[in-house]
Amino acid sequence: MTQTKEPPPEVDLLAGAVVEASMEVHRHLGPGFLESVYEEALGVELSIRRIPFERQRPFTVVYKGHPVGEARIDLVVGGVLVVELKAVDALAPIHKAQLISYLKASGLQLGLLINFNVPVLRSGIHRVVLT
Repeated sequence: MTQTKEPPPEVDLLAGAVVEASMEVHRHLGPGFLESVYEEALGVELSIRRIPFERQRPFTVVYKGHPVGEARIDLVVGGVLVVELKAVDALAPIHKAQLISYLKASGLQLGLLINFNVPVLRSGIHRVVLT
């Protein structure tokens, strides 16, 4: 049985701050826009709150020690939190799998999967810990 090792409390505090910022974006914009609009708006909100982040952080995909391509993470917050944004009718298992792959590739432990295309944002936020 795989046991989940929780991230340090400061990472969870950062995740909470990102959730609050995301809820503020959703309150103002609501559902229905493209993912890129929410990414830009969340970047503005994180900047207002002075929360450090990187947008579209590139990373090299490695297979058996060989670089095989590049991918981009929507947001890396505080250097310790992966945030993957979606604007879809419903999250699919592949979305969580994608976030897990990004966590593995980045070496980070905690990620948030946020789907803005929901009536109430709380139901669109999923916390994923790399086990």
